[in-house]
Amino acid sequence: MANAPWAEVCEKFQAALALSRVELHKNPEKEPYKSKYSARALLEEVKALLGPAPEDEDERPEADDGLGAGDHALGLPTEAVEAEGPIAQQAVRLAVIEFHLGVNHIDTEELSAGEEHLVKCLRLLRRYRLSHDCVSLYIQAQNNLGILWSEREEIETAQAYLESSEALYNQYMKEFEKVYTHNLYYLAQVYQHMEMFEKAAHYCHSTLKRQLEYNAYHPIEWAINAATLSQFYINKDNIGELDLDKQSELRALRKKELDEEESIRKKAVQFGTGELCDAISAVEEKVSYLRPLDFEEARELFLLGQHYVFEAKEFFQIDGYVTDHIEVVQDHSALFKVLAFFETDMERRCKMHKRRIAMLEPLIVDLNPQYYLLVNRQIQFEIAHAYYDMMDLKVAIADKLRDPDSHIIKKINNLNKSALKYYQLFLDSLRDPNKVFPEHIGEDVLRPAMLAKFRVARLYGKIITADPKKELENLATSLEHYKFIVDYCEKHPEAAQEIEVELELSKEMVSLLPTKMERFRTKMALT
Repeated sequence: MANAPWAEVCEKFQAALALSRVELHKNPEKEPYKSKYSARALLEEVKALLGPAPEDEDERPEADDGLGAGDHALGLPTEAVEAEGPIAQQAVRLAVIEFHLGVNHIDTEELSAGEEHLVKCLRLLRRYRLSHDCVSLYIQAQNNLGILWSEREEIETAQAYLESSEALYNQYMKEFEKVYTHNLYYLAQVYQHMEMFEKAAHYCHSTLKRQLEYNAYHPIEWAINAATLSQFYINKDNIGELDLDKQSELRALRKKELDEEESIRKKAVQFGTGELCDAISAVEEKVSYLRPLDFEEARELFLLGQHYVFEAKEFFQIDGYVTDHIEVVQDHSALFKVLAFFETDMERRCKMHKRRIAMLEPLIVDLNPQYYLLVNRQIQFEIAHAYYDMMDLKVAIADKLRDPDSHIIKKINNLNKSALKYYQLFLDSLRDPNKVFPEHIGEDVLRPAMLAKFRVARLYGKIITADPKKELENLATSLEHYKFIVDYCEKHPEAAQEIEVELELSKEMVSLLPTKMERFRTKMALT
């Protein structure tokens, strides 16, 4: 701003708006635009007070301004860029003035001048058009240009502006809906941490419902989360709600996946081999469901899968077929993992994860990490996650007891320790020969590495101990791992897309843990 007091700018701008909207009705018949001309003069004064447009905004190419064409070629963002900082604020303020000048000239039937101002408005806002502060103004400017060109009977140009407005609105609402869905998810996490389980389940249900509605989900992950949520309502004896809401959504997902499967089957018939078609038919004849909704349906699929696993194990022995044998064992583990999600009894779920660990751990002993590094990492991560799930289940069982005994606490800590061991083995496998953790993690292991860091942070926070000093050490270690995730994503923004949810929770913990640790130190000093 050209050294003008902000109050003066605001005062002149409000006066201009008043002249345009209120004083318009008081104009004499012979001077119907008198107040409009007065408003225009004030707007020009405000524009002069604000100063020139930022160079990078003023010198944009003028071709196809406002039509949304060529945005990628011009290097313009297709995602929201907030209007932050002095340059952006200057551009937005000038865009507001250009918009009102454009409307003013159109109202006084000076269409060419009006068009020029509206195009300038679009040019100034284009970089920030998806931000919540600018999207409405950008759409209004395009709408006015659409009307202007329509009155000139240039229908195709009018159509281009108006369709661009519609596309911008849809894109903005898509981003808005995505943000709102994330908001519901984070609320579910917060309420769960606060042990407000009914409320957490409600928000989790809302998240799943919106993901389905806006087609923003991974089918298997969504189905697992929905099945897990259903267990909460079953345990709460809220079967009616489960049948009406959750079951209907699961069935909707099943129908969609069956339609996709039917499409694949048709392609197999049209373009595939006879053997492929026979294999599809053979499996379908042996089971009633390919997309289970409850434990009995899942168990039917599990038993069929396990039958084939046993046959494969007989052929692919560890001696001679190392890689194939390991893949078969991993498939067997995956069968137990999925079946566990449909089991309502938490003790039995624990036993299923224990079976997974029992079949996977011997593989680690026999494998030379020098020759089987990738497979070794996969198994370490899977074993760690199995122990992690078991610990969560044991904690849930303990929460239902009025006074958990030392045996349960010891069991939880042992599971925690085992999960930490295997996550750390996985993370250590990423170190270079000098045992230094990489500054840049490879794309193929980025998400698992970040998840491992996140779960290690959470595990240290879950260790149960009566020693205050040890608990403080655990909290410090937990904070260190959360901070690693936040710092890494700041240095490597592309990593944030891989762990959006975990990153948000990590930021929250980096903010909360220091305060918790300080309270803990104060409490220790007083005892």
